Amino acid sequence: MKLTTNALTRCAMLTALALGLSWMESAFPLSALIPLPGVRLGLANIVTLFALYALGSPSALLILLSRCLLASMFAGNMNAFLFSILGGVTALACMTVLSRARRLSVYGVSVGGAAAHQCGQIAAAMITLGNVAPLYYLPVLLFVSVFTGSVTGLIVALLFRALNAAKAFPNVR
Repeated sequence: MKLTTNALTRCAMLTALALGLSWMESAFPLSALIPLPGVRLGLANIVTLFALYALGSPSALLILLSRCLLASMFAGNMNAFLFSILGGVTALACMTVLSRARRLSVYGVSVGGAAAHQCGQIAAAMITLGNVAPLYYLPVLLFVSVFTGSVTGLIVALLFRALNAAKAFPNVR
């Protein structure tokens, strides 16, 4: 992947946006409304999904890896890095495959990515704990991922509509 100055600048700006959304989400935890551990809206995934469609999977991966590393360093919690990276890479891999399906909209891709993210996080929990106990929590997280993925998909669909109307990114669907 060869990055031009323009592409690198876009990736840096989107990484900063993803970090800001991640920080904002942690400042207003969803656990006040839904008292389930590990449940987040995943606002930073809006940027990943947008980057996948607008810039392609290599740029989306660069943004994702940068965001995960920087967020873990800023928070001083490198243990969270394992959870972020496994969830994020699993979600991006799933969304990359699903985005190539012609009959699947951005909503379906987003829900699939949210479900894959939960699977990646459960894998991280199993690695951290050294047992399979977290698998019992997976059905709950998958159920919630339908809603969180739908919210993310809706936001990205609205973003695409606005960008297409402004002719800013005419190649995104």
